[in-house]
Amino acid sequence: MAEESKLDRIKRLSKIQTNIRNIATSAHIHHGKTAFTDNLLAAAGLMSEKSAGDLEAGMATWQHADEQERLMTVDAANVSMAHVYQGDDFLINLIDTPGHVDFGGNVTRAMRAIDGTVVLICASEGIMPQTETVLKQALRERVKPVLFINKVDRLIKEMKYTPEQIQKRMADLIIEFNRLLEQIAEPEFKQKWKVNFADGSVSFGSARDNWALSLPYMQKKGVKFADVLKIYELEGEAQHQYVWEKMPLHDVILDMVIKHLPDPAVAQKYRIPKIWKGDLESPLGKSLINCDPAGKVAFVITRILMDLKSGREISAGRLYSGTLKEGMTVYLNGAKQEQRVAQVLMYQGVKTEIIGEVPAGNVLALAGISGNAGETLTEGPDQPFEELKHIFEPVISKAIEPVSPQDLTKLVEVLKKVGKEDPSVKIEINQETGECLLHGMGELHLEIIENRIITEKGVKVKTSPPVVVYRESITKASPEAEGKSPNKHNKLYFKVEPLEPHIRELIKKEELSEGRVKKKDLLMRDTLVDAGWDNDTALSVKDIYKGNILLDATRGIVQLMEAMPLILDGFEQVIDGGPLAREPVIGMKVTLTDAKLHEDTIHRGPSQMHPCVREGIRTAMMLAGPVLFEPLQTHVIEGPQEFTGDLTKLVMNKRGQILDINQEGASVIVKAKLPVGEMLGWSSDLRSATAGRGVSSLADQGFERLPSELQDKITRQIIQRKGLTAGMLGA
Repeated sequence: MAEESKLDRIKRLSKIQTNIRNIATSAHIHHGKTAFTDNLLAAAGLMSEKSAGDLEAGMATWQHADEQERLMTVDAANVSMAHVYQGDDFLINLIDTPGHVDFGGNVTRAMRAIDGTVVLICASEGIMPQTETVLKQALRERVKPVLFINKVDRLIKEMKYTPEQIQKRMADLIIEFNRLLEQIAEPEFKQKWKVNFADGSVSFGSARDNWALSLPYMQKKGVKFADVLKIYELEGEAQHQYVWEKMPLHDVILDMVIKHLPDPAVAQKYRIPKIWKGDLESPLGKSLINCDPAGKVAFVITRILMDLKSGREISAGRLYSGTLKEGMTVYLNGAKQEQRVAQVLMYQGVKTEIIGEVPAGNVLALAGISGNAGETLTEGPDQPFEELKHIFEPVISKAIEPVSPQDLTKLVEVLKKVGKEDPSVKIEINQETGECLLHGMGELHLEIIENRIITEKGVKVKTSPPVVVYRESITKASPEAEGKSPNKHNKLYFKVEPLEPHIRELIKKEELSEGRVKKKDLLMRDTLVDAGWDNDTALSVKDIYKGNILLDATRGIVQLMEAMPLILDGFEQVIDGGPLAREPVIGMKVTLTDAKLHEDTIHRGPSQMHPCVREGIRTAMMLAGPVLFEPLQTHVIEGPQEFTGDLTKLVMNKRGQILDINQEGASVIVKAKLPVGEMLGWSSDLRSATAGRGVSSLADQGFERLPSELQDKITRQIIQRKGLTAGMLGA
């Protein structure tokens, strides 16, 4: 064994599917996930210094391993370790799941790449709401759990428990965990996946003090329960030495993982039908079910990292079938484009190593691919894994700036990276003023992004209070309105009316493509004629911009062709900021009915035409019953049944409407539509209404008319916030 290099060992193991385990850790916040992962990383860091054979000798070097290595590991997406169990070599890929629950997307994606998870619970606090949530997410993806009871040191040091009391406390926790599992799991896994102490699918210990035990391990090493108390009679170096010899954490945990969590070939047989919606009899379907290295390639990106040294993107993820080779051309199903794989990397410890090719069943990373998390890579267009949710339009904004001005360039870099890692954040950087705006899905979303920038990326930032983005629209058709240019030589006449809902749908579904219409677009004409427009109207479309349409109904005006680009500019400026409060406009059809233009080009340049168009369209809008539309989100709120009343009351207090109430087992699921303007502070309100056990996830989003009693109030608030004067408003 000694001759084989570590890299060769990982290469060799990556080809033996039965000896691979892809796992994650999941836990309630502050239940010790980080200390636990760090521990395994430290052991892996140690393994990358010495061959894993003389682990014992490595202890001292690990104690004083410099922080540099540690700093790097914290940001590693996954860590791969070789571990010897019953004389055989195993490869374990641990994926770091992002801690926060609100963005189910990230956790679900991490769950997508693994087959088993170690659920951590705190010995003194027990099972917490978030434990339920992460367990739900795991079982939803058919990921098998094992249990690690952490922070046992608290029972000994703080609560002064006797060994008997500790055993009883743990037995209670195991029963509670199994009860929860039985409530959530699908029928076929309810009994099969229960954990118990006797077979070793439960272990306990303290991640902070680097020790863990399970029953099989106690038998293997001859450790008794009373030995646990001995740990805390020792101090410093002696304590470390004792723990290292008797009950090293990574040893116990990895034994448990290998024995109880499935290998990829076994797991994919029951996981693929649940997570992949394609035809299981198709060639790709068959090779997915069998995790076939000779089949067609299917790889899912679960996390995007930026390589600190080279600044290039590395896409980490799971290969479900086929074999990825360097230089291969793959097809990105979400982005609908082909790209070349520059390098295939595998993790060794926490560093990536270049490996020529990797077969199915492994967690690996690719360089040279630029896609979003959740993307499916196949050899040609094929059925992707995650139906990528329609990324909702962000509805809340914050201005963000660095505390110290010299960090500005760093912040801009970080923001670009954040936008890549979380596709639901929109980042707007104003090139002239250097102001950065973050647009996100909700208050909490932005708070977390902000925290991430401060903690993970090390840039100190300050942000403005969150602001809800409204939309402007009209309620009826307007009479014809005139716009004059400042020099009074040009006049344009416009009419506006609400755009038909079915046409808006076509634009939303991208059956009508946005953009300026250059020449006769017959495809667009056919789509519009099918939707009920007449031929001439359909051909007069000049511009579709952010869900609004501009039509040209004029006849035989000579100079109009030249002026058209400027008219379209003016139209787009109005759409970006309407007459009421300069908010974006939605769902409007603008018709240019007539134009009187100066024959001399010099008298109808941009400075004349832009104001002329803006005045014309805004005047027409003011005559068409202009209103504000507010963003509404449909949330699916889950909580214990006994809080049904509190949940409905909470929704009503927020001006929400309840769409549906369902009961599932002991929990209730409320589907409600809530105005985003009322949702500031939503997560804390929800927690207090449900004693911390409620969770909500965003299901859909749209804009609806703001109630008339709030129209003026909100309009005034926006005007005040933007510092607009009366002269800037209206037409």
